[in-house]
Amino acid sequence: MNNKYIFWIGSLALLAWTSCGKTAKQNTALPPTPVSVAVAKKAEAIYYDQYQGRVVALNTVELRSQVAGFITGIFFKEGEVVPKGKQLYEIDRRKYIAAYDQAVANLSSAEANLVKAQKDVDRYTFLLKQDAVARQTVDQAVAAFETNKSQVAVAKAQVSSAKTDLSYAIITAPFTGRIGISQVKLGAQVSPGTTLLNTISSEHPIGVDVVINEQDISRFYTLQKKSTDSTFKLQLSDGITTYKKPGKVVAIDRGVNNQTGTITVRIQFPNENDILKDGMSCVLKVLNEQSGDRIIIPSKSVNEQMGEFFVFVSLDTIAKQHKVTLGQRIGTNIVVLSGLEDGDKVITDGFQRLRDGGKITLGNPSAQQTPGPVKQGK
Repeated sequence: MNNKYIFWIGSLALLAWTSCGKTAKQNTALPPTPVSVAVAKKAEAIYYDQYQGRVVALNTVELRSQVAGFITGIFFKEGEVVPKGKQLYEIDRRKYIAAYDQAVANLSSAEANLVKAQKDVDRYTFLLKQDAVARQTVDQAVAAFETNKSQVAVAKAQVSSAKTDLSYAIITAPFTGRIGISQVKLGAQVSPGTTLLNTISSEHPIGVDVVINEQDISRFYTLQKKSTDSTFKLQLSDGITTYKKPGKVVAIDRGVNNQTGTITVRIQFPNENDILKDGMSCVLKVLNEQSGDRIIIPSKSVNEQMGEFFVFVSLDTIAKQHKVTLGQRIGTNIVVLSGLEDGDKVITDGFQRLRDGGKITLGNPSAQQTPGPVKQGK
């Protein structure tokens, strides 16, 4: 009888302990995590890679005198566009005119001596046929003719040289371009090849030089062969203005700098309104080849783990973790190259407390209450 009573008491205690365990387990079960979601949408994603650039004139020439003298004339307005061939500077021409006139006179004298020498040759040759003159006389006449012939050639060369020096006394624009501020004034003395008079540069079209890494060379060679009006854009130095004229690759430097591993690329832009000036700094924007219809999601929905990127996708009441490959950021959004489909609902807030396969509910994540303490049965 006592044994039966003890057995009954023990069974009752076991049943009570089991019931308390179940109650505690139910009380410790976490509620679904409140989250916010956004729909992954496929849209046109246009974005550009940026390179620091500098505007350069495609043709720039420093004007220097090729003859010595004093500046006697300046025939332009500083900063204006001058046409090709326009007279810009004059160097005192008087001595060069005199030298030219003297060279012309020397040529005339040499040509007269040559005519006389030719007549002597003809006369002595005729007399030789008549045995009326010695052969030596004829030979001397022929030698004198050749000497005078050489003197005529020398005189012609001196005329050409004097004429060239005279032409150098007038300095003209080698091409149509904008001329700068004159570095010399009227009356200034100039030396050939050393004195800088001014600089002239072309403005339309104009170039932009950028330095790229050698890894990008093949990309720009491809763009040199084929590009569109939207491939290149310029952001001017104010950081706001965008130059919307289309550009094209006109030159890629001959080789890579072996110290920096970079190479210079030149992009040409039209510049009819003279907006771009030689020497300006700018940012060259190059259309990224990944632009196009892409999946776009809010940047804040991305979670990085050990160099890899993940997002949580809402499947009704379950959160499923997806590994994604990211593209360019566009404002507060980011491009997803792989890992999501159009229409997926990505969790933007509340995923910090989630695990793959965790339960979720739509709500305000910041309003989630911390679970209270588990009540133990008495």
